[in-house]
Amino acid sequence: MNANNISSNQEDRFGDLVSLTLNQAALEAASNSRKFYATKANWTGIQTLYVMAQCTPDLTTADCLSCLQQSINGMPLNKVGGRLLWPSCLSRYELYPFYNDTDPRTPQVQLASPPSPISIPSSPPRISFSSPRYGKGGNPSVIIIAVVVPITAAFLLFIAVFIFRAKRKKRTVYETEPLAEGKDDITTAGSLQFDFKAIEAATDKFSQSNKLGQGGFGEVYKGTFPSGVQVAVKRLSKTSGQGEREFENEVVVVAKLQHKNLVRLLGFCLEGEEKILVYEFVPNKSLDYFLFDSTMQSQLDWKRRYKIFRGIARGILYLHQDSRLTIIHRDLKAGNILLDVDMNPKVADFGMARIFGIHQTEANTRRIVGTYGYMSPEYAMYGQFSMKSDVYSFGVLVLEIISGKKNSSLYHMDDGVGNLVSYTWRLWNNGSALELADPSFGENYQTTEITRCIHIALLCVQEEVDDRPTMAAIVQMLTTSSIALSVPRPPGFFFRSRHEQQVGNAVLSKDMSALCSVDDASITSVAPR
Repeated sequence: MNANNISSNQEDRFGDLVSLTLNQAALEAASNSRKFYATKANWTGIQTLYVMAQCTPDLTTADCLSCLQQSINGMPLNKVGGRLLWPSCLSRYELYPFYNDTDPRTPQVQLASPPSPISIPSSPPRISFSSPRYGKGGNPSVIIIAVVVPITAAFLLFIAVFIFRAKRKKRTVYETEPLAEGKDDITTAGSLQFDFKAIEAATDKFSQSNKLGQGGFGEVYKGTFPSGVQVAVKRLSKTSGQGEREFENEVVVVAKLQHKNLVRLLGFCLEGEEKILVYEFVPNKSLDYFLFDSTMQSQLDWKRRYKIFRGIARGILYLHQDSRLTIIHRDLKAGNILLDVDMNPKVADFGMARIFGIHQTEANTRRIVGTYGYMSPEYAMYGQFSMKSDVYSFGVLVLEIISGKKNSSLYHMDDGVGNLVSYTWRLWNNGSALELADPSFGENYQTTEITRCIHIALLCVQEEVDDRPTMAAIVQMLTTSSIALSVPRPPGFFFRSRHEQQVGNAVLSKDMSALCSVDDASITSVAPR
């Protein structure tokens, strides 16, 4: 263990980054055949965190993951580096590359093969003495040491194996249902990992009558445990090659998030090919269930909708700023907003989320994930994402909540068609923004309030990243009417008419416009232009 500590004002943030990155490495190592994984994460602009997790190849996925979690939980995370060798696994982190960065899959530390998981020298080390010999038998002290040292080593090895087997046996007793309210600690392996048979029984063997919906990587079921506790069970598809990555990401990201506007992860199950996430049960389904159904829209009056997008804003602000780590959601949409019994919103589905380092503000990717229509132009076209990407998605979501219309649909305008963002921009420029309001409101809304919300949404969907406000500024705008709002600039993915001369970087061809306007499904593997 490195004796140097991280500075006190950065301890919590560094500890969280180490914990999440180590746990991600543990999940990757447990799920591959080599039982080894190494990765790195940005810490500061000039420092990178390097981590490694490794098990002996004989361990099952569940036992390897359990062993590594014990190793991680027993290691101080406020040092500039550390490692902990458990009988059959090893975890390590440093602020310098201690493995071959060009091929991080190559193990740098070899763990002993069973049945002797700890490598013990075959003979005791040589001990030299400068004192003279005593007779034919040599020095009696040397003889005593030569006998005692191997016996002591063998005894210590026996104790270590005994303790390991006892703890291993204890760890195989997984949770059969969520712990009582106020007693759960989701940062520990015991309360995170559930027994598959208990989940299967809670969902009545994943019966169709308990099916709540289907996402990009699997199906969601309602589960009820013998104690009466209800949960939402997300069962990843066995045929989804990308599902495993999203599963691991969702566990390590959501496990440490605690906010009333974020859905709460209760645990997971990783047994064989089964990869399951267990969430708190949110009874009123998702926002799109009410928003885009003409028979359900009336249940969301203006007052409730205003409350909903203010709650969403607070949840995203927590991800961006108020949690110890900066997290970019990357897939904000109506289908990923759940509503509790009081119609309070809870942001869900963190399979696409990314964690940023302490000074990191943006990133690039060749693997575009998310939903067309909600994606910012710089992300959909060039793979660049940041907190402002979530801001753009939030702006689209606010327009959908106000209008009760999907952004992916096409709307007729004077000289053509456009998506909801383009349609709103035209109404705003024509001085008729209130035409956007859902007719189901009737006269039950304040004109100034709804106009201000449309104004804020248009600020969020501006084409230029720097023009968009932060989530902190948006929350202030929504809660304090006295804050002056700047004049919005043209939005990204704006469908311009042939008479308009302004042509920005986000102008799409007719074919690309259709691609970004038709499908609500999340995508996971699209190369940017």
